[in-house]
Amino acid sequence: MKRLFLIAILFFGLNLSVFAGVDINTANQADLETVKGLGPVKAKAIIEYREKYGEFKSIEDLVKVKGIGPGTLKKLGNQVSIQENVPVDVKDR
Repeated sequence: MKRLFLIAILFFGLNLSVFAGVDINTANQADLETVKGLGPVKAKAIIEYREKYGEFKSIEDLVKVKGIGPGTLKKLGNQVSIQENVPVDVKDR
């Protein structure tokens, strides 16, 4: 029974990571290219924009990237994400 429970946890844990989407603030070009609707040119443009202007504040900021408009943004759906950086107080550890 324990084995079945552990297998279920492992299976669902791995699948949940798929639903999180590719973090546009940390992804490299290869990661971005795995997103349906982003090829090499758009992936490179996202990275160049991020390097020039800093992290994206929202997914909607992608429309500021050359080659990405509202239609592309809609197609990306939940394939992309932004992970919020929450400061950690070292004293609490």
